[in-house]
Amino acid sequence: MTVVHWKPFNNMLSLQEEVNRLFNTYFSGAPESTETGEYHWNPAVDIFEDENSIKVMCEVPGVDKEDVKISIQDNVLTVSGEKKRDFEGENGSFYRVERLCGKFQRSFSLPSSVDQENVKATYKNGILTINLPKEEEAKPKEVSIAIK
Repeated sequence: MTVVHWKPFNNMLSLQEEVNRLFNTYFSGAPESTETGEYHWNPAVDIFEDENSIKVMCEVPGVDKEDVKISIQDNVLTVSGEKKRDFEGENGSFYRVERLCGKFQRSFSLPSSVDQENVKATYKNGILTINLPKEEEAKPKEVSIAIK
């Protein structure tokens, strides 16, 4: 019979590795697969505001602008669409597939000061930019006050 030196923390380390893997997968924004094999993913978004407008910049590389829908309803801006796979593996086999394809949707609450009738969007180099102008009464105004 062979004597094996028992290391009680080895089991704890493997448990820690499994928990770390679980958290890394869950919180890294890993996409969720559906029954059809397509993914739901969330494009990265930057939102910033100046005195005249709010701008939303959304990274959607590889998505045709015809496949993007922008809507505002009840002061909620929704950007949705689909990134379609640009090739099929019918005549060969994949070695690796890392580029995500599938549907996406992001929604953002808007302040009531947004002029919803004059929203404009542009798409260039995979960046969707949505310009949400503020209504005139919501823009900051400077009032001069005379000192007596």
